[in-house]
Amino acid sequence: MSNQTPAPRTPGAKRAGPGEYLFDLATVNHIKGGPDYSSVEGGVVEGDRIIVALMRMPAGTRAELHSHPNEQWIYILEGTFKAQVDGKEIEARPGSVIYVPANAIHGGQATPDRDVVFFTCKDASHSLHGIKAT
Repeated sequence: MSNQTPAPRTPGAKRAGPGEYLFDLATVNHIKGGPDYSSVEGGVVEGDRIIVALMRMPAGTRAELHSHPNEQWIYILEGTFKAQVDGKEIEARPGSVIYVPANAIHGGQATPDRDVVFFTCKDASHSLHGIKAT
């Protein structure tokens, strides 16, 4: 077994290396959650099978409709997130968990009153980034 840390799937993300078991998501590499379709930014850590991130979407900004081949869970910590998943409109508040199936077209926006802060997990079959819907 190699002691070398593989490169992250997501450019700029922190890849967990051998013997690394604790990460401060507030201080690890902050990257854009979807550089060409989203205002989201935060700390991202990748393991062999799971990607986790603590992200912030500024008040009134959005993530345009997009998809990715990996499924995703989004746990809302602060703010209100008005979203669309596979054509269904939802409103998620703190304590809510959103499930996004693989390849589902989804997006949404933070309400204008405050930022949305969320913890998200994706399977690592693909990077954190998705593909903007056309």
